[in-house]
Amino acid sequence: MTTATMKDGAKIYFKDWGAGPVVTFSHGWPLTADAWDAQMLFLANHGYRVIAHDRRSHGRSDQTWTGNDMDTYADDLATLFEMLGVKDVTMIGHSTGGGEVARYVGRHGTSRVSKAVLISAVPPHMAQTPTNPNSAPMSVFDGLRSSVVADRAGFFKELAMPFFGYNRPNAKVSQGQIDSFWLQGMMGSLQGEYDCIKAFSETDFTDDLKKMTIPTLLLQGNDDQIVPIDIASRRSVKILPNASLKEYAGAPHGMCVTHADQVNADLLAFLRG
Repeated sequence: MTTATMKDGAKIYFKDWGAGPVVTFSHGWPLTADAWDAQMLFLANHGYRVIAHDRRSHGRSDQTWTGNDMDTYADDLATLFEMLGVKDVTMIGHSTGGGEVARYVGRHGTSRVSKAVLISAVPPHMAQTPTNPNSAPMSVFDGLRSSVVADRAGFFKELAMPFFGYNRPNAKVSQGQIDSFWLQGMMGSLQGEYDCIKAFSETDFTDDLKKMTIPTLLLQGNDDQIVPIDIASRRSVKILPNASLKEYAGAPHGMCVTHADQVNADLLAFLRG
């Protein structure tokens, strides 16, 4: 496998396909780089070098007991970028990966980054606090933790349904995508995935977003049952200095799969713009 060694010795798996301007992908919880296959194949065939990693404790990367937090995720990306020597990168992040992109810019700046795309992303701050009253109550994330500990395998089967919007009337259900979601989730570390719930829900990305002066595109479905658009993209676009939001009518959280053709076309247009 192709891996990069992080500062604490952890080995992070990554895919590196194609040639041309560099596009990187940060996946959502509890998935892997494989979640981006539709986008990576499309863009690699349109003249881009596409790179996606399995976040630490996810997929084929090392399962670390510590470091399963947003700062370390961002620092891991910085180490990978340095090792590969990439510049003028367009960073794309879905869900938790969108937070990873924002935190990378917040900690490491934009010297290697020219554009960003946040898809169904968790910023600015998912968890409700006294200073952030209009987000999701902590009980939601406590429930996630309890479900992962009690029956991770069963829970991931159930979670795939709202993730892809398969629980909606007349939805075209793909058992293959449900199985893929389950398999990717089960490849990761129980501890790492448990810790990641805190990372994606309790991290406040507001200051990171303010530092994202690069052109930024936000894509999100208005039927996202996992990361509601009202507490996510519709708030983030007001904080980002140089951003636009494109809403997908009726699209679910997993729109990179269910609406792959539309997402791919919008990414290509943004990259070429």
